[in-house]
Amino acid sequence: MTVSCTLEGRVLPVESAEVLGGFEGFEGFLESGGPWVCEMDFPFGQPRPLVEALDWTSRTKVGSWPPTTSKGRLSPLAYGGKFEDALIYATCLHRDQTRKGTKIPYVTHLLAVASIVGENGGTEDEVVAALLHDTPEDRGGKERLEEIRTRFGDEVAEIVDGCTDTYEDPKPEWRPRKEAYVAHVAKASPSVQLVSAADKLHNARSILADLRSLGEELWDRFTGGKEGTLWYYRALVEAYAEAGSNAVVEELDRVVREIEALVGRDGAAKPREHKL
Repeated sequence: MTVSCTLEGRVLPVESAEVLGGFEGFEGFLESGGPWVCEMDFPFGQPRPLVEALDWTSRTKVGSWPPTTSKGRLSPLAYGGKFEDALIYATCLHRDQTRKGTKIPYVTHLLAVASIVGENGGTEDEVVAALLHDTPEDRGGKERLEEIRTRFGDEVAEIVDGCTDTYEDPKPEWRPRKEAYVAHVAKASPSVQLVSAADKLHNARSILADLRSLGEELWDRFTGGKEGTLWYYRALVEAYAEAGSNAVVEELDRVVREIEALVGRDGAAKPREHKL
């Protein structure tokens, strides 16, 4: 095995070759200098056998960035092949979708929800479920859920199932469906609550931004209209909080309060004027 990196200051440029006898020698090389940043983009994107042989994943400190092992050196990202497969899978299935009332690719929402989950202690399965949380509802119903189960495992499938409010097409009446979902998430598993709350947080942030820009015409996008949407998001905050508050729920509450304040229960939101 040949490594062509030399340490200059705090960077490892690829210059001269160092021949190592195997994984053990390679691990020793990493422990000798640091930080390990060089043109070969090491250690990110390295072959799975190398990652497993050096036992990086089991020694990665949770929540640290850049990711490090217990010995302080850089480690590869905690997410593996399942995450990569889910990212491609979700991108392909939602390729032709856009965000409601916009031309924004729908995959941006899936990435945002996965990011919120990952930034708030989510496991790889929870992050994968975040990428796939809308897939059965929008792209194939229960058959799609079983495909997710086969490809990504029972835990991911159960989280996705818990985040889905209907498999029917056309969808049932809006208000009873949303009332049932609110009741469901209040008693759902912590994993379902995390992904569901992350989904609603990103939606609420989008509503707030668009409300500031568009004013009251925003509500035309929503089946529940203004009053129904305001009810739904406040009911969701209360349902999540019933199971115990956390950073995602607290942030969702703050955003929903901003929406409520902007609209006012007795007034209407007006679009923001942009000066040239």
